Amino acid sequence: MNKHDDTNGSSPVQEQVTLRGPAELADALPYLLGFHPTDSVVMVALHGPRGRFGGRLRLGIPRSPQEWQPVADQLADGLVTGSESRDRRPEGIIVFLCQDPGPGETPAEVMERLRPFAQHLRTACGARDVPVPEALCISDGRFFSYCCPDSRCCPADGNPMALPGTSVMAAAAAYAGIQVRGTLREMEARLTPWQPPRTASQERALDEAAGVLVPKILAGADREQVGEETLDTARKLVRRIGRTPQQRSWAEADEADDGLVGDDEAALVLLGLQDRTTRDRAAEWMEGPSAGSVLRLWRALARRCVGPYAEYAAAPLTLAGWVAWSTGDEPSARVALGRALAIDSGYVFARLLHQACNEGLDPEALRHCLRRERSSRVAPGNAGATSGRRTPPKPPGARQDTLPGTGRPGASTGRSRPRRRSGRRGTRAGR
Repeated sequence: MNKHDDTNGSSPVQEQVTLRGPAELADALPYLLGFHPTDSVVMVALHGPRGRFGGRLRLGIPRSPQEWQPVADQLADGLVTGSESRDRRPEGIIVFLCQDPGPGETPAEVMERLRPFAQHLRTACGARDVPVPEALCISDGRFFSYCCPDSRCCPADGNPMALPGTSVMAAAAAYAGIQVRGTLREMEARLTPWQPPRTASQERALDEAAGVLVPKILAGADREQVGEETLDTARKLVRRIGRTPQQRSWAEADEADDGLVGDDEAALVLLGLQDRTTRDRAAEWMEGPSAGSVLRLWRALARRCVGPYAEYAAAPLTLAGWVAWSTGDEPSARVALGRALAIDSGYVFARLLHQACNEGLDPEALRHCLRRERSSRVAPGNAGATSGRRTPPKPPGARQDTLPGTGRPGASTGRSRPRRRSGRRGTRAGR
């Protein structure tokens, strides 16, 4: 089987590695995704007579076995139809189940516990006339094959994974500049809201901001003013973050960024981003020298969606996913967009971006759309331009200040206004 890397968003890199057998497949998985998956089912499409890797899907393993069959059907259907729409029907699908043992559990017991799920996945693919030549379970540094009956090569207690950096895939990945960013759990931790006791002051700030801003947004008259205040505050935070060098470790870097954003500032921006127009304007900050600082801000804001405001994270998570994808970090983009959809499966902007990223589309098409629409919006004499009002300044480091399109006719990127909701402290904004 050949590994074909096209993750840089430009012309494909013709770097091919032949993988032979379950051991090399298991070792290749983190290089295919860009991180080590944890508690995940991963499916990878195969194309052509030599099994070129194509589209891939990742989902958290459902906790309830009752969900395994419907989830297997959805995943198989999504990967097959997505491959058909992008290129062609896959000739095969590789399945990976990745989960570490629970307390008192061995890797072999994990493999046996997940065996029915693996069978559902194989059956679902077979029902769509796509075979599964290999299905692997990876647990606590060992791998098991659900397809190989030969105990000489696939013993009941599994085989140890290759030492990091020692395989042919590791060498090829290093040569091609492909990075593995750690575990999925570590990447998701960067996007996870704070937990008590540090949440109290941020929750109070969100309560106060909601009481002031939500009526203005819903009334409509002051909606544009709220949007400008939101974007102005976000620009100020981007500049502040950009002046602060990042720490070496992720944990230290995120802790430092958290200290740069005040509770009231975070509340104002989070409330403002619940308005679709404001969020779409923020999505324009997708490139340029400050893109990294913008990404740091969206991650920091996602961590501020505490307590009853958890669903507010869909907006900053989607923006973080978009900036990551736009700047070439597809693994981080998939993780952020996946978390946004876990919070709100109906968040259209996140769903469209997630689908496009998984299908290997070039984000430049969307960037081009943003630039073109901005030019139309601010052009002198244009009917759609703002008349009699100052044009907001461009965000630091962003080349454009644009309204994002989806690249799909008639598609909406989300809800146009926050809705009133009865929270335990009164009215608060919706999505």
